[in-house]
Amino acid sequence: MESAIVEEIRSALQTNANPVEKRKRILWAKHYQEQPKLYGIPTPTVRRISSIFFQNIRYRPKTDIFQLCNDLLESGYSEERTIAFDWAFRLRRWYTLSDFLLLKAWLTMHVHSWGACDDLCTHALGAIIYQIPTLVQEAEKWTKSSSRWVRRASAVCLIYSVRRKKYLEAVLRTADALLADSDIMVQKGYGWMLKEASNHYPKRIFNYVLENTNEMPRTALRYAIEKLPPELRRKAMERS
Repeated sequence: MESAIVEEIRSALQTNANPVEKRKRILWAKHYQEQPKLYGIPTPTVRRISSIFFQNIRYRPKTDIFQLCNDLLESGYSEERTIAFDWAFRLRRWYTLSDFLLLKAWLTMHVHSWGACDDLCTHALGAIIYQIPTLVQEAEKWTKSSSRWVRRASAVCLIYSVRRKKYLEAVLRTADALLADSDIMVQKGYGWMLKEASNHYPKRIFNYVLENTNEMPRTALRYAIEKLPPELRRKAMERS
């Protein structure tokens, strides 16, 4: 039964595949040194397909749905990964601690681009960390990973929470750990995390940036101060 549903999804994706969109996305991905496996479908269309098929399985046990997600992820196609991550996020009301192990495994096994990292981390992973505070410490360990995407994830997974005014101190600790990271995708990731924090805590983020201007790469700094009030942005840039 499960394989039939997955095959139906793949048939729908193939029907919507667009060679022009595929070429465009491959060229765009090369800019980030990525080599995605694609059908070539705009993301809004993929999410619409995801929503339609989820209605057919929404009342199944959580374990069954997660298995379907695993089946989709195994293909390596970006669009199937988008559906798997979307379905996992739709289950957030029923998350338990053990689900974190599965989501963490997906991060290490199926995330090989910034888009995949951010999709998983700002939705399913971010939601479970928001719900279970003890997981913050686990996420902070990722700052020491040899994988650029896992290090980026350590920051981006906190965005879900800090948007809801939670875990500011963890945000600052994570920024400390990643402060001098040489990878531009990690710099952009923790800069984005600080930017989201600045929506609720502008003075704290402004002060943090000022205290760390000598070490913070300019890329991270520009992201971090993007949403600060104009006068604070000017002061931060003067010190950089």
